[in-house]
Amino acid sequence: MTIQDGLLLYEEVMLLALRDEQGTIATGTMYQYAIGGAVLAELLLNERIAVEESRKKLVNVVNSKPLGDSLADECLERISSAKRRASLQTWVSRFAGVKNLKHRVAGQLCKRGVLRADQDKVLLIFTRKIYPEVNPRPERKLIERLRRAIFTDTRNVDPRTVVLVSLANSAGLLKVVFDKKQLKARKARIDQIVNGEITGKAAKEAIQAMQAAVMVACIMPAVMTATTVSR
Repeated sequence: MTIQDGLLLYEEVMLLALRDEQGTIATGTMYQYAIGGAVLAELLLNERIAVEESRKKLVNVVNSKPLGDSLADECLERISSAKRRASLQTWVSRFAGVKNLKHRVAGQLCKRGVLRADQDKVLLIFTRKIYPEVNPRPERKLIERLRRAIFTDTRNVDPRTVVLVSLANSAGLLKVVFDKKQLKARKARIDQIVNGEITGKAAKEAIQAMQAAVMVACIMPAVMTATTVSR
């Protein structure tokens, strides 16, 4: 499995989502869907799954050999053993809902020596797990990759970085690490990346699936609220 700087895509998403010192998730993000999309991207880029050229974009397993990563392999097994095939968008949503997803991913980063598992109290009553950063180098390299992709006009952007830019953009994570005004000034460049103009087919499919899943996740609360109010 080819990975960037020793980290998987979904681990990189978690690094972007976590506040470095506090070890808590930045507010206003849809990080769990970005993680779900990142897991699918790993399976697509490593040629474990393929997507049918149909309107429903159903997912098929083409190689059931494990990647050697517990979360990715668990998700691959879920696709393999499913009674019915499902779309990319559906799988993004299902993977986003994996039990203890945040703690599993953060736990892996703790084992890598990037984060530290700790606890703090909310309102002096409730205890919660937090994951402060103890080794900033991986995230610094990650942010530099994103900076080069977004704030230059290079065409030499690898597929994994393209997927990460798109995942982070759709899930509201870019604004966590970059200035909003600077991002706005580079909107055309981000759109170029997100629309798959400089990436391969597998990366583009993963991007589109995650975007669709995030859109549904954003719309559903509004729909539920409107339904409740109208009753």
